[in-house]
Amino acid sequence: MDEIVRQAMAKWPNVPAVYGWLALDRRGNWLIKRETIGNEALNAFISRNYLHDDLGRWYFQNGPQRVFIDLDCTPFVYRVTSGLNAPLALATHTGAGVNTLLGAWIDEQGTVLMHTDRGVGNVHDQDLDPLLLAAIIDANGNAIEEEAFDALLDIIEHQQPIPLWINFRDSNIRLEPINSADVPKRFGFVPHPADPAHPQ
Repeated sequence: MDEIVRQAMAKWPNVPAVYGWLALDRRGNWLIKRETIGNEALNAFISRNYLHDDLGRWYFQNGPQRVFIDLDCTPFVYRVTSGLNAPLALATHTGAGVNTLLGAWIDEQGTVLMHTDRGVGNVHDQDLDPLLLAAIIDANGNAIEEEAFDALLDIIEHQQPIPLWINFRDSNIRLEPINSADVPKRFGFVPHPADPAHPQ
């Protein structure tokens, strides 16, 4: 959190929170009233001051004011940052590097989810091919060809177990099926925080 934000919180501790104004889309873009923010400095400021409360509601601490965030998918969006033929490296949409992969899932729509030391997030859709090339393996540790992965899509859509793992550093993490509707409860976050003074 920025020091200027800490100072503002101390000076004005009781500023009302804002709801329904800011969102995070599935590609890690910050949106104001569903419009992408084009200002890089503002994007970086939001990313540095992105936090969550004990109820699992994510927010941007904008000076003394909490701006609660609508999540289109998950609290984080993961990007593949490794180069071609390099071991898998990941970072969040806020720019934080990933040290540990704790679990991986794929939902009925083909969205890949990861739980890391940073939290739960979906993999950016443009990074699925780099992920496949860099890190998805079979039970014998062999790389998966794209055609073989495509052949498993029907199994994935029916939420049946699939024989795939993600190799990250020294670990092989099984890619498990998950239903998208179950993700918020399982990982303890609120996708659409509501104003308690005006419940929906």
